Amino acid sequence: MSSEDLNAVHSMMQQMSRSVIGQEQVVRTLTLALLCNGNVLLEGLPGTAKTRSIKTLARVLKASLGRIQFTPDLLPSDVTGNEVYQDNHGVSELIFQQGPIFNELVLADEINRAPAKVQAALLEAMEERQVTVAGKTYPLPELFMVLATQNPIEQEGTYPLPEAQMDRFLMKISVDYPDDQAELAIVRMLQAEESNQQEELTMISQDHIFAARNTIGAMQIAQPVEQYMVDLVMATRLPAQFGDKLGNWIENGSSPRASIALHRCSRASAWLDGRDHVTPEDVRSVLHSVMRHRLILSYDALADRVTPDQVIDEIITQVAVG
Repeated sequence: MSSEDLNAVHSMMQQMSRSVIGQEQVVRTLTLALLCNGNVLLEGLPGTAKTRSIKTLARVLKASLGRIQFTPDLLPSDVTGNEVYQDNHGVSELIFQQGPIFNELVLADEINRAPAKVQAALLEAMEERQVTVAGKTYPLPELFMVLATQNPIEQEGTYPLPEAQMDRFLMKISVDYPDDQAELAIVRMLQAEESNQQEELTMISQDHIFAARNTIGAMQIAQPVEQYMVDLVMATRLPAQFGDKLGNWIENGSSPRASIALHRCSRASAWLDGRDHVTPEDVRSVLHSVMRHRLILSYDALADRVTPDQVIDEIITQVAVG
């Protein structure tokens, strides 16, 4: 494990935390997704620094940032780009103009406001890491990450993501309001920015991210810990075997993508804490972000206002480490 890579990633997190005050868990989860080469869905109330956290990450990594404001009249070509005719010395020819999806970091703002065709175009790029237009395939950048946001309380005029498409996000982050001390610090920070007194961010090389990914990819996990991950996922598919609460709360469990994501994110969490082995605590620390969007709750659970996080807390209680 390279201490230089680890120090660089921790430096990135510290700078993000100074810019996105009171959201340490959001910063850590974004970092884990970046290290796992995955995409993230951020859900939170307005004004909780969802967009700011993504912009800060792009600045620290010196990465190109594309922002797509999703609206009901958006077209797939507005995301991927399209071919246009251009006059080249009297000869008309088709030239492909790349859309915002070809940036290294892509902010899909209010993804649930766009119709299904546009959502599908974005999610295809997320999965395949390439875009196909008019029969030609164009690769996306090596450092590529989609960070989609949605507002949980505003449902009018929205197109909720189908469960199969939600499953393609590696992690889902629930962004909450900061506490009073953090809010006071936010106000003071923004005043400093207005008077151009804010601290300059120190850039880190993207090579540190790629090197960390290689290290994390080679990390081995002990068989009992791997079995614990699988048991946690199986508890969502056979909930009645793990108590009456889970049996009444879960309608459909998580897909194998949950096990894969749990394996990757647990390794990244261990690496971030300076270890070359994964513990059950690493698994539990990422379980909520990995699983909260991969559960379909029953009518009874929804009627009783049971949240996915409460269900996951119960799963942790019921599933023992082998």
